[in-house]
Amino acid sequence: MEHDNLIACHECDTLFRKPRLVGRTTARCPRCRATLYSGVSRKLDNICSMTLAALITFMIAQAFPIVELETNGITSQTTLFGALVALWGEDMQIVAVMVFCSTVLFPLTELVALLYVLVPLRAGYVPSGFNRVLRAIQFVRPWGMIEVFMLGVLITIVKMVSLARVIPEAALFAFGTLTLMFAVVVTFDPRVLWDLADELGGLDQRPRPRTSADSAAAALGSQAGPPAPADVQAAVPTRLPGAPSTAAQPATPPALPPGLPRAPRHG
Repeated sequence: MEHDNLIACHECDTLFRKPRLVGRTTARCPRCRATLYSGVSRKLDNICSMTLAALITFMIAQAFPIVELETNGITSQTTLFGALVALWGEDMQIVAVMVFCSTVLFPLTELVALLYVLVPLRAGYVPSGFNRVLRAIQFVRPWGMIEVFMLGVLITIVKMVSLARVIPEAALFAFGTLTLMFAVVVTFDPRVLWDLADELGGLDQRPRPRTSADSAAAALGSQAGPPAPADVQAAVPTRLPGAPSTAAQPATPPALPPGLPRAPRHG
């Protein structure tokens, strides 16, 4: 359908035909100069390997102790799960649930869901439940707070140094590495996977709304019918430093059948 290729500016709600970007280029709205979307590499090897490495590091961080405290000959160490159990035992169930969701459940869900869609797309087919999984990724991504947890652990260690001997364990270094890995993983826009799935021809459903503005664009296009609106403009790609230039061309009118004259222009 023609309106599948429309995108709405989230700042001024102007509709554009969505050009395919090559390399690290950015499409900007010519009306308000807001960024519409950015092009990324279509090769999924890097993000697949980074996601798998982050998942392995996540398992290491959960399995080993974070720090070991030694004071007056008494040694104490615990894992993240042990800390959650201690919070629950101290009648702080709400805090325990929040820590579990933000440091275990949501990050693990994002990593597993990304691998679920990345590996099949890399192999050349679209997995079942593709749309629901991508929406789940976009829902849980803002709630994963590994970096906040890591910052809290470091502050606690600094305060405990004067009271006890603090020995960093394997999980502490794993959480530090995981923080850097998540910084790379979250830079990948899951909406790009919808475009890749379209290219593979594996989605036969209605257009997927990315944001509220795109949902409005899809609704407007479905009301207008197959032809694209006449006032739809072409998005202007902006070349990033060191990236090749890509120009978005307006859609060309369809060719007329032989023997039919062209419609005269007015004005």
